[in-house]
Amino acid sequence: MNKIEQEYPGTPLRDRLHEIIFEADTRAGKIFDLVLLWLIITSVAVVILESVKSLGEEYGEAFYYFEWIFTVFFTLEYILRLLSVRRPLRYAFSFFGIIDLLAIIPGYLRLLIPGTHYLLTIRILRLLRIFRILKLTEYIMEAGVITSALRASRRKISVFILAVLAIVTVVGSLIYVIEGEENGFTDIPTSIYWAIVTLTTVGYGDLSPKTALGKMLSSIVMILGYAIIAVPTGIVTAELTRANRKYSTQVCPECHSQDHDADAVFCKYCGAHL
Repeated sequence: MNKIEQEYPGTPLRDRLHEIIFEADTRAGKIFDLVLLWLIITSVAVVILESVKSLGEEYGEAFYYFEWIFTVFFTLEYILRLLSVRRPLRYAFSFFGIIDLLAIIPGYLRLLIPGTHYLLTIRILRLLRIFRILKLTEYIMEAGVITSALRASRRKISVFILAVLAIVTVVGSLIYVIEGEENGFTDIPTSIYWAIVTLTTVGYGDLSPKTALGKMLSSIVMILGYAIIAVPTGIVTAELTRANRKYSTQVCPECHSQDHDADAVFCKYCGAHL
């Protein structure tokens, strides 16, 4: 028994709950997760259908009751998840913990702010668990590779984003001076917005330069945009070629970390037994 297990001893009930709720290695766990997935899909479908005016007017009351049933169910499920881990706060502030909480808050928030229940569609993000639940190991491995590549690239991408922010600030200031308020560039923030739209080659068209010098600057920014788009792609691609680890579906019962190596026996983050 390691130090963490001594400090946070498990109980048969808690361990059993964790096995059912967080793991998909047992029949009970897989059934629980598959039922949960279908409930998530159904609850999101109900919210989407309610937004259709004709359906909302005809079946609004039924949609209302269904949404409350789903909200209560997901609330109970969230509480069980907190009870089944040895460090509830650690799970609550994890990625899936936050998503699980956000999936139920709009249901209660509608009592204070009408219309916020439409935000319940965030529950669709909970379907990210499907790869672990259905034991699609090859997809988990690929997801792990992408995650590792993004983590390894974060510093380079941060520098890249800072460089882009500097460019759009300078370009926005230049176009503001060149075009001025009479051509729609009323202030530097608005001009920076134009620079971002132009640099990313989105081109909404709500703002456009009228002077020859402004059009020349706009052309340079658009050409520069194509080059800039390729930079983060190249950074991540380079890291993808280096990432070649295999991952398991195990979730740590202590810190709730995932993406462990396929042959891992202990959690690489806290040292707990998997």
